[in-house]
Amino acid sequence: MTDTPAAKRQRPLSPHLQVYRLPLPALTSITHRITGIALSVGTLLLVWWLVAAAAGPEAYATAAGFIASPIGLILMFGWSAALWYHFFNGLRHLVWDSVKMLTLQQSYSSANLVIGASIGATIVTWVLVFAL
Repeated sequence: MTDTPAAKRQRPLSPHLQVYRLPLPALTSITHRITGIALSVGTLLLVWWLVAAAAGPEAYATAAGFIASPIGLILMFGWSAALWYHFFNGLRHLVWDSVKMLTLQQSYSSANLVIGASIGATIVTWVLVFAL
């Protein structure tokens, strides 16, 4: 085989992730890992708020002001959405650990249920936040 530039251009490229459409169970698995990381990072914001509450009124006013800002609200919304998604998908994994709902159709159904439940719980959470 020759290593000329013309020979390299004629060789087929190997398939890439962009070529394939990932199935829903794979996407929910990837999202579960991402939300786990997001929860650990977002928890730092809550720790800052708690430490500021213990540090005194000035520190608390700074932390509460940031959390009440548009950026802080977006971060808290994302954190709550990640929390609910991770919670419901964790329940799904517990069901799987009991060797139930392991067929492909049940996997798709439970994935849709997790997505719907996490969206619903996030909406209810934020409706309650702004109602109080």
